[in-house]
Amino acid sequence: MQNVLMINPHDNLMVALQDLKQNQQVIWHENTYTLTTDVPAKHKFATHDLNIDDIVYMYGVPVGKATQPIQKGEVITTQNIKHYAAPVNLNDATPYHWVAPDVSKWKSRTFKGYIRADGRIGTANYWLIIPLVFCQNRNVRKLQEALAKPLGYSMDNYDTVTENLLGIHSPNEDIKANRRFKNIDGIRAITVNSGCGGTSHDSVSLCKILADYADHPNVAGITVFALGCEKAQLNIFNQQLKLKNPNFDKPFVFFRQQEWNSEQEMMQEAIKQTFEQLSKVNQISRQPVPLSKLKLGVKCGGSDGFSGISANPAMGIVSDIIVTLGGGSALAEFPELCGAEGEMVSRCIHVEDKKDFLSLMKTYENQANSCNASIADNPSPGNIKDGLITDAIKSTGAAKKAGSAPISEVADYGDPMADSGLSLVCTPGNDLEAVTGQVAAGANLVIFSTGLGTPTGNPIVPVLKIATNTKLAQTQSSIIDFNCGPVIDGVPLQEVAEQLLEKVIATASGDYIVKADQLEQYDFLFWKREVSL
Repeated sequence: MQNVLMINPHDNLMVALQDLKQNQQVIWHENTYTLTTDVPAKHKFATHDLNIDDIVYMYGVPVGKATQPIQKGEVITTQNIKHYAAPVNLNDATPYHWVAPDVSKWKSRTFKGYIRADGRIGTANYWLIIPLVFCQNRNVRKLQEALAKPLGYSMDNYDTVTENLLGIHSPNEDIKANRRFKNIDGIRAITVNSGCGGTSHDSVSLCKILADYADHPNVAGITVFALGCEKAQLNIFNQQLKLKNPNFDKPFVFFRQQEWNSEQEMMQEAIKQTFEQLSKVNQISRQPVPLSKLKLGVKCGGSDGFSGISANPAMGIVSDIIVTLGGGSALAEFPELCGAEGEMVSRCIHVEDKKDFLSLMKTYENQANSCNASIADNPSPGNIKDGLITDAIKSTGAAKKAGSAPISEVADYGDPMADSGLSLVCTPGNDLEAVTGQVAAGANLVIFSTGLGTPTGNPIVPVLKIATNTKLAQTQSSIIDFNCGPVIDGVPLQEVAEQLLEKVIATASGDYIVKADQLEQYDFLFWKREVSL
């Protein structure tokens, strides 16, 4: 097994694939390097002597500048380099060229999806419960609890631990076999952190995201709760729903708590009315549909020094295959494109998208500056500890999730991604806010890489978690769905990526239930950009 890796021949950084010791000699393409320091696995060392302000390169692009002299063979740390990215030139009119992958073997492949009346495809069929304001979160959860377990949708079995302690031994039964409604995949609920106490714009923005979720092809119908006096009024939600889809015709049950004399009466009626609607949405069943109907969200969280080498490039290959077949893919997390702006701009098909992307990045940076921060501050202590020393190192590896396809759309938070082609969707790096935004944009399946482990999920879209390294896949097997660690051990990237695509197809078909869903990890976090009042 190779113990080091140079990603691009123009790089002056080498990646340690294993823990390396001071004075150890390593060989790459007949060149021998003697290490002057220990270099932990996932970290990098200099392949040449560097002076102060010399640019360091990785993935063939600038990712930092030396802040002090660095010896050949010395480990790269936050003490000897700082974030740096090459300036972006919009005047560069060189057309972007890419070689689309050969997708002949997948041309006739299908997945089992739910075909909606307007032709859109869901990878699941959920009833969704929504609050318009945070003080309705409890009612939302209570309704979900009242329906999910009796109807056979509860995925965890922690209550059986208590039952066993009490001497009550419950049989371990197949959950799907006990479902009352065989064509409904679950009763899901959203809780919110907004809806009142903020600006009017903030409430409109929340209603827009909630409308995106209500209209999502993975949702069969909705129950909505309001208090009555909140800023996020029902008429605002309905306006956003009409803007999103003028022909919205899904079952819609609504309760305003201040119109009821008793919460108990309201909840009993909510259970009754929602139950009655479930029979109607149970009529639809999964049908074979082409892979061109997949709309992927590609995401990373808890990244490490292997993310840009194993899992993210594997995701990129899957993304390119789906895009070439006519499907869509959405790359988010704009702070994790800080340092990769040049590549993103060069890949945009339309000049207006180039401008929109840079404008969104500038606006984001200005907002960070107003809080005495920068989007370049994105790497977390865990990222740095595992080899992502600057935001540019992290970003250039993160961008690998989007493969090499041209960018056909740039969308702000909550705006729709392109049905076909690669989109850039503006979100924070925050895992929950980012996945929430990708789903609002229209992704019907999210592929999520992690090197350190994260249980992130979503209420209405499966989040397929893939590990960058085998150790994580083994130690965190309860949250990891797929292991890209074999790439580090020398298995060809294309081979691992094609295995990942098969897991994507199984997940989209409902044949594989992602670990996040098995753990009932249904995260929704609206990106609240306004102030609290």
